[in-house]
Amino acid sequence: MSRTRLPALTPELQVSDLPASLAFYQKTLGFSLLYERPEEGFAAIALGEAALMLEQQHQQADDPWTVMPLDRPLGRGINLQISVDDLEPLYQRLMQSGLALRLPLEEASYRVGTRVLRVRQFMLQDPDGYLLRFSQPITA
Repeated sequence: MSRTRLPALTPELQVSDLPASLAFYQKTLGFSLLYERPEEGFAAIALGEAALMLEQQHQQADDPWTVMPLDRPLGRGINLQISVDDLEPLYQRLMQSGLALRLPLEEASYRVGTRVLRVRQFMLQDPDGYLLRFSQPITA
């Protein structure tokens, strides 16, 4: 991915502790820093072709970016699927870290139109509770 252009859809996650979230995404999951604005409590990160923006929570009544109070776990009702070329190194790194998975490593099949897509996948929660599902297509 070009470092100057983000994908057409880039979720922005409000986080309770930006430095802790950056450490988790970079050191634990292997994301790279695209750019940041520390004075604003903001960072953009990427893993392969996937990009996320992280923003330090600001509890202000007139904040147009916050619809309701942010109760934990954050991101209820959504999981972010992040496709990777090779799931194994990330999975091994997580197993060595002792981090609990929300969905253990599995193989799954999904119908996509008239064909079936097979994937290896697992899911975990980030420090604020956002669900992250990492997926790798299985080629037959």
